[in-house]
Amino acid sequence: MFHQPTGPTAWLAPVYPFFLAIIFKVFGSFTAASFYVAAFFNCLFSALVCWPLFYVALRIGNRTAAAVAGWLWAVFPSGILIPFEWIWDSSLSALLAISLLWSTFRLTDDPRRRNFILYGLFWGFCLLVNPALGAVFPFLLLWIYFRAGSSKLHRAANIALVLSLAILVCLPWTIRNAVQFHRFIPVRSDLPFELWMGNNPIYDQHSRQLNRITRYEEVHQYAQLGETAFLEEKGRAAKEFIRTHPALTLRLAGRRAVAIWMGTPAPWQDFLRADSNLVRFVFLWNAVTILGVAAGLACLFFVRKWFLLPVAAFPLAFPLVYYLTQVSLRLRHPCDPVLALLMALALTWPWLRTASHANAG
Repeated sequence: MFHQPTGPTAWLAPVYPFFLAIIFKVFGSFTAASFYVAAFFNCLFSALVCWPLFYVALRIGNRTAAAVAGWLWAVFPSGILIPFEWIWDSSLSALLAISLLWSTFRLTDDPRRRNFILYGLFWGFCLLVNPALGAVFPFLLLWIYFRAGSSKLHRAANIALVLSLAILVCLPWTIRNAVQFHRFIPVRSDLPFELWMGNNPIYDQHSRQLNRITRYEEVHQYAQLGETAFLEEKGRAAKEFIRTHPALTLRLAGRRAVAIWMGTPAPWQDFLRADSNLVRFVFLWNAVTILGVAAGLACLFFVRKWFLLPVAAFPLAFPLVYYLTQVSLRLRHPCDPVLALLMALALTWPWLRTASHANAG
């Protein structure tokens, strides 16, 4: 990741780097063959999203909604571009995110103890791939608690079981981090750096400090200080900046909120300046996606209210940490299948309303 030996690290969650290490072992480190193999698997992960997405849409709506959701994902720009643009966990995380939603719904259909055990183990694996998915964990557990039948005590015991198993799966990696770094790092260590990247003096127009951040300077500093000292320094700097620049911090968070949904903090200006029809199309798609997500959430509220909490957690809770740190469409990608789901629900709203009235009758 840093293109030079830096010693033990907890900068990333372990599963996807381990997966890439196997590819590198077989096909060579940073070779063209390794790239094609990794990109192939990313494309496979992205294609497999259609399966759980179809069944989630079928559970919430009907076969029309399920078919529309699948076709929307087939043409979703991020689902097409990101698998080979980024050799990262983004495509796998997207598959896991929609699979978590599907598993949550299935668990309420069949709330046997065995299924809660499998659900907890699956959550632990997902957190070792992308800890950011944990942002929706409390909301899915809360929904399960109210929907999984039986007595309150039994439901609470099942929720405790899921939490315990998820923690247990992560525990070996957490222990390894404690041994290596002598501090508590549940999965990843890089949050202080990410916070500093989004909140530092280069964003202050009156700053006399260095007006840019270069990869070379940060990697050099990382190698000199070591991971723990480097992250402690960045964490202190970020907290100090936030404390002394509260208004600027809020403005920057607002810019990042726009960027994670539109692609840049100034989408209209960048749309006009774009010299590529593909880039313009992505901007338009992002704008349509926002409208579709809002309409899909409204559809859930009025027609399928009991599904609102677990579905809305993905577009509303998942991106919050990125509003405070740094953003890109790659980071938002894990919740993109749910965005396709919401767009499909919005497009099929009239049929959902008819089905809802028929069921009520």
